Amino acid sequence: MAKLYFRYGAMNSGKSTSLMQVAHNYEERGMKVRLLKPSIDSKGDDKLVSRLGVTRKVDYIVKEDDDLFENFSKIENGENISCVLVDEVQFLNSRQIDQLMKVAVIKDIPVICYGLRTDFQTNGFEGSSRLLLIAHSVEELKTICRCGKKAVFNGRKIDGLFVFEGSQIAIDGEHEVEYESMCAKCYFDRLEEEKQRNSDKQQVIDKII
Repeated sequence: MAKLYFRYGAMNSGKSTSLMQVAHNYEERGMKVRLLKPSIDSKGDDKLVSRLGVTRKVDYIVKEDDDLFENFSKIENGENISCVLVDEVQFLNSRQIDQLMKVAVIKDIPVICYGLRTDFQTNGFEGSSRLLLIAHSVEELKTICRCGKKAVFNGRKIDGLFVFEGSQIAIDGEHEVEYESMCAKCYFDRLEEEKQRNSDKQQVIDKII
């Protein structure tokens, strides 16, 4: 029986690069793979884009209402598939994670998922939360904070300033949005700085009023 794998890490931990390396390893041995990513991830359009600048065309864009088990024939496209690789898996819904589990167990095809565990507010994503519950194998891909410690959180910056409020999903590189992988201490230090900055702004407003 094949397995469902979840390989997670903070931003810049090499998730997309690792995925493309796995795809290369299979293809080097004459095997077919399928690369999937959610439609909500507009970065790179129909391509995977790694931090190293390596790109690769995606085989299937997953829409919000896609049933990945029932529609698997579209993904296979008449070929014998040896592995399914999913990037930015945190954006899938829990039903689709269950469907990927069925692909692994019933169709006996390994499914390897890459994504974030938490958002910029340290809350879980739906897809990642479900994977942490049901994946056969969970592995952390590690990277470092700017201070040198292991990064575990993802800080969001807009116009160069850290922000801690806003919608859960904002794609890196769009509308002046950037992300930075951070250790817990640096994350909470920036959070306190943001609270102080907002407090100072409010004091100025109160004086004006």
